[in-house]
Amino acid sequence: MNPFHAQIKKSLANPVLQAALDANAEKRVQARQTAYASLPEPLEIMRQRAHAVRSETIQNLDQYLEQFIAKSEENGIIVHRAADATQARQIVLDIAQNLTQRRGERRDKIKRYHAIPREPASLLIAKSKTMVSEEIKLNAALEAAGIQAVETDLGEYIVQLRGEPPSHIITPAVHLRRQEVGETFHEKLGIPKTEDIPTLTDAARAALRQTFLDADIGLSGVNFGVAETGSLCIVTNEGNGRMVTTIPPVHIALMGMERLVPALDDLALMLALLPSSATGQKITVYTQLIHGPRGEDEVDGPQERHLIILDNGRSTLRRTPLNDALMCIRCGACLNACPIFRELGGHAYVGDSGQGTPYPGPIGSVVSPGLFGQVEFGHLAQASTLCGACKDACPVDIDLPEMLLRVRAGEAGSGAEGVQSKRGAGSEAGIGLPFSVRFGLGLFTWASTSMWRFRLAQKLAAVFSGILSPRAAYIHLPAFTGWGYSKGFPRPARHPFRERLKHQRRDAESAERIIRKNRTASTTPQQQKPISNIQYPISRFETELTALGGTFTRCTPETLAAEILTLLNARGFAEIMAWEQDHLPEGLLDSLREQGIRIEHTPHPKLQAGITGALAAVAETGTLAQTSGAGHPQSTSLLPNIHIAILRENTIYANLPQVLNLREVREAPSVALISGPSRTADIEMTLTIGVHGPGEVHVFCI
Repeated sequence: MNPFHAQIKKSLANPVLQAALDANAEKRVQARQTAYASLPEPLEIMRQRAHAVRSETIQNLDQYLEQFIAKSEENGIIVHRAADATQARQIVLDIAQNLTQRRGERRDKIKRYHAIPREPASLLIAKSKTMVSEEIKLNAALEAAGIQAVETDLGEYIVQLRGEPPSHIITPAVHLRRQEVGETFHEKLGIPKTEDIPTLTDAARAALRQTFLDADIGLSGVNFGVAETGSLCIVTNEGNGRMVTTIPPVHIALMGMERLVPALDDLALMLALLPSSATGQKITVYTQLIHGPRGEDEVDGPQERHLIILDNGRSTLRRTPLNDALMCIRCGACLNACPIFRELGGHAYVGDSGQGTPYPGPIGSVVSPGLFGQVEFGHLAQASTLCGACKDACPVDIDLPEMLLRVRAGEAGSGAEGVQSKRGAGSEAGIGLPFSVRFGLGLFTWASTSMWRFRLAQKLAAVFSGILSPRAAYIHLPAFTGWGYSKGFPRPARHPFRERLKHQRRDAESAERIIRKNRTASTTPQQQKPISNIQYPISRFETELTALGGTFTRCTPETLAAEILTLLNARGFAEIMAWEQDHLPEGLLDSLREQGIRIEHTPHPKLQAGITGALAAVAETGTLAQTSGAGHPQSTSLLPNIHIAILRENTIYANLPQVLNLREVREAPSVALISGPSRTADIEMTLTIGVHGPGEVHVFCI
């Protein structure tokens, strides 16, 4: 039995996996439908717009890459091009080695993360979730070089502790139940055994907090690069993405070369569709726009930002019939919709030699053969019913069934680092099918390419099916045919299609005559009453923020300090972090000091509350926009458990494109769009508030 079939049997026989996959799919699909209902435009219109944007970008990718790289370098980002996985890994190792040489051997000043012991002189990399790092097998290369890399996304962290690869591109630990996570944390972190999901999340937060503070390098993926501005866009919910791109002195971003959009308006469209499709949200909790390293007077943010743009077979894929696979925005919706993935899970998608692929499901069954070799991964395209659910779920309307058929026909190419199969060279069409099936398809091709042969075959099939099974709707073929494990073969039609079509047309014409006869005189349709859904921006913002778990308080400049003091006193906080006075309402900090509140302006990980201003807000998503800069560090809204934001009513905008096009947003080294408290649902799809970022967001609106 080949490795793929062995994994299929293993997955189907695992009741824990089946329960986990069923729960994930049901919740994801339901959440997606709810989110689609709240989109600012009809879904199909937005899908077609997104399809057009992504298609045009891939068609003109060289031009957009040139523009994007030029703008990124102009912004101060150090850009590297990697032709393949080997070169990408080496670039990361070179950056790490250069940092070590410049700094010398750094001694530990604080007790290090204890679950994965660290040598005092070793380099520490804090990683946010990035599928490109899985694609290039970066962690193994770092470990071999003596560099410690710690995954900080909760799902990635769980599977790293277990020594497993991710099982889903959005929910890495989707294959696990809370009992297994509890056992893992008990064994690796030394906490008491528990199945309480908030307790498990708190344990991960406590273990990883020091990793963020001690990391020499933060490493992340890139959801979108904006050619117009050279921006890197990263979306996360837990806050770890902001941590690894804000706290460590060096940031490395890994990006597939296809992950571009032309302009910020196009980015706004993608930011509406990606979270809706991936997690059922209007927008992720944290959306970052990174333009460059920190400014001279800033107290946080990396001093160096490196961007590694990976090819690894993508240029080759553009020249194949699978070109449209590069339009994917990695939302994972096709995985959740696919009836095959919902039975197997991501770990079952293995190559001919038994190696796994970081990209499972329908999109992975196209991308994996295209990038890593048709011979090694072409058989994955057989794991599809071609039902079209993946196409219906795709937010950019990729025709995945059509491309799966092309892979089955052997049109995927050789891949960038394709592994040669034991099958050897030769025709790649029909990879993954046994000889009996390929012979049957060849016979069918011979019969169906002649009208007379096809008619004769139809009649013979109907006759033999009547003999074998006179009354049953299905014929159960012998086991050696490989037709399913428990399913029969549909019985051939008793009458040819052309004959049935004539009867259907005759019946339809008869029905139409009856309808015309009984149709009454035409009446003027009643006019629909216009639906009023107008809300003032402040009211809409309050509604959306509250729905996300934030709190909203209206106040005046005179009552602001008293409102904040009430909150601080209720929590027993006598010391807080805050932006400099120049970036907050006049006299606010002096009023708090007079009431005995001590205020720090530099990042302090032990303080529990931080006060910031806000550049602007987005009413339709309940989002705050904050820019980095001297006197207003990003970590003030990131490190404390309680984030207190001061917003002026006249800076609330109706929608995201209006905010993205503000001059301050385009020019700041880094921009954070914050939508409520940090959150995760990586354990059994159970929503838990407060992970690596604040667990509370309080907005005081003047």
